[in-house]
Amino acid sequence: MSTYIHQNTLGWFSIFRLGLVQACLGAVVVIMTSTLNRLMVVELSMAATVPGFLVGLHYAVQLSRPKWGLISDLENNRTKWINLGMLILGVGANLATLSLVLFNSNPFLAILLSIFAYTLLGLGVGASGTSLLALMAKHTSERRRPAAAMITWLMMIFGIAMTAGVVGALLDPYSFGLLLRIVAGLTVLTLIVSIVSTWKIENSLDKIEQKDGEKVPLLEELKSLWEHSKTRNFTIFVFLSMTAYFMQELILEPYAGIVFQYTPSETTSLSGMQNGGVFIGMLTVGILATALKLGTLKSWVQAGCFGSCFMLISIMLLGQFNSSFPLEFAVIGLGFFNGMFAVAAIGSMMSLAGSGSKSREGTRMGLWGAAQAIAAGFGGLLGTILVDLLQVANLSPVNAYGMVFSLEAGLFALAALLASTSITFNKNYGKNIAIPGE
Repeated sequence: MSTYIHQNTLGWFSIFRLGLVQACLGAVVVIMTSTLNRLMVVELSMAATVPGFLVGLHYAVQLSRPKWGLISDLENNRTKWINLGMLILGVGANLATLSLVLFNSNPFLAILLSIFAYTLLGLGVGASGTSLLALMAKHTSERRRPAAAMITWLMMIFGIAMTAGVVGALLDPYSFGLLLRIVAGLTVLTLIVSIVSTWKIENSLDKIEQKDGEKVPLLEELKSLWEHSKTRNFTIFVFLSMTAYFMQELILEPYAGIVFQYTPSETTSLSGMQNGGVFIGMLTVGILATALKLGTLKSWVQAGCFGSCFMLISIMLLGQFNSSFPLEFAVIGLGFFNGMFAVAAIGSMMSLAGSGSKSREGTRMGLWGAAQAIAAGFGGLLGTILVDLLQVANLSPVNAYGMVFSLEAGLFALAALLASTSITFNKNYGKNIAIPGE
């Protein structure tokens, strides 16, 4: 068969453009996982397990990521899958929003529509996100990969934070019609930005046709990767740490609404504050570790995990003691340490994806993306189930949510310990990392 190797690598401007796609992905997903989740639990008085199941479903569908990654490795048109994925994501987001109005009149139809919508969300994120990361891992030079990972994921967090803040402001006073118009406008805008951002980037790279080996079935490819100890250990770390990372995703806003009596607008803005903290945390590590060469990848991961542990305990205690200390400060702190952990993990992921004798960047990113998706779905669903079960056991909402936050804190501490053996780089790591502008 014939495949192609590429001579040119992505420049900084192209990397920033592709980062805009990440921002668009985050902008759409945050509405589904935060705003709609809160509306189901608080305004529609649903059990937290319902949105937990739906969000978990969209993560479960992302188990298709390794397949998308392999397609990206074998095909010569990643741009197609990036933009097609964004289109599918937009359709799913609008259908998910539309299903909310049906819950009071026809709950069965609403659930069916929601299941279909969140399936589309998972397919869209899997196709677009995996193809995008595969494109970057393939065509970003080795010395630029860590910095490129930081840039693109900072832009994603910026998109999440900006969207949450703007939507929170526009959604007050809340009405279903207003929400539907906002989501429709957002999805159209993100699709346009994605098309413009990827326009002619892939085609601008010089391609030379060469003969390659026979296609390897996906399962055989995954088995080969799993036999590599560094890949396997890092996959386990990704799963555990991301389980901790996502456990609060579906319960933090309901917690603020039920325990602290926050309005829908206030809880949506709270999500924006948290992701703003993530942005600052990522930027801090990017500057200190990448530009100033301070600290190691392992140390930044561990600092982020232990810091997240501390902030989760603080959030729990604020509810327990009815403290006058603003919840917003603790949530921003949680986001900050989440960002520290995440950018260090993402930097190693990009570097590891481009290593090895075979050109399988997409498959590796797909494997870790699948591990992250499983953890995100499992963590989010586990958090909601535990909250519901603890309240059924006659615990007050503040105690039920507090126990789940405590469990999440423990998982972060365990992830920090696991990082000591799963993340290993030599002393020269980072010496040849390129800084934007070079």
